[in-house]
Amino acid sequence: MAARWPVGARSGPCFGLTFAAESSVHFPYVWLQPRDPYGAGRGGQGRAGALMAGVAVRESVTVAGRVDRARVAREFVGAVLGQGHSCRDDAVLLMSELFGNSVRHSGSSVPGETVTVAVMAEDGVVRVEVTDRSGSGLPVLRPADRNAEGGRGLQLVARLAAQWGWRRRGGRTVTWFELRYG
Repeated sequence: MAARWPVGARSGPCFGLTFAAESSVHFPYVWLQPRDPYGAGRGGQGRAGALMAGVAVRESVTVAGRVDRARVAREFVGAVLGQGHSCRDDAVLLMSELFGNSVRHSGSSVPGETVTVAVMAEDGVVRVEVTDRSGSGLPVLRPADRNAEGGRGLQLVARLAAQWGWRRRGGRTVTWFELRYG
C-alpha cells in the first residue's frame, strides 16, 4: 500500500487499494475545511473518525456486486466514521441492508458489475449512499409477512434513519439514508 498526498489536501495520506481487481477503496475525497479560517471549534472528543468539528467528509468504496463483499463495505463505513462516532453502528447496519438489497435485486450481481458505497458527514448529518446497476424493481417499503425470513431491510432503514430515499440516473440506482448526531 503506497501512501500518496491528495492534491490540495492540508494533511493526511491518500490511500488507493485494489483487491484482486474486484474491488477498490478510494480515500481521495477528504476535505479538511474549518468552518472559520482560524480553526476555532476544531478538535474533538477522542478519536471520532473523520467527524471532528469543522471537518467535511466524502469517501467512497467500489466493490464487486457479490454478497461476500459486504464485509469490505461494512468495514469501510465503520472506518470512515471511527470508533467514537455515535452513528457508527446504525450506519454500518443500514448500509449493510442496502448493500444486500443491491446485490439481491439489481443488476450489480452480474459478474463484472459493482456496488459503490459513499459516506458523507458534515454539520450533524451522516449520509450514506449505495449505488448499484439498476434492476427492474424500485426500493419500496413493503409489509413483511410475519413468518418471512426476509423483507424487513427497508423497514429497518425507515425506522432508524432520519430520512431515506432513492433516485435513478444513467442506469444506476442510488439508495440513501441520513442519520443525525450531535
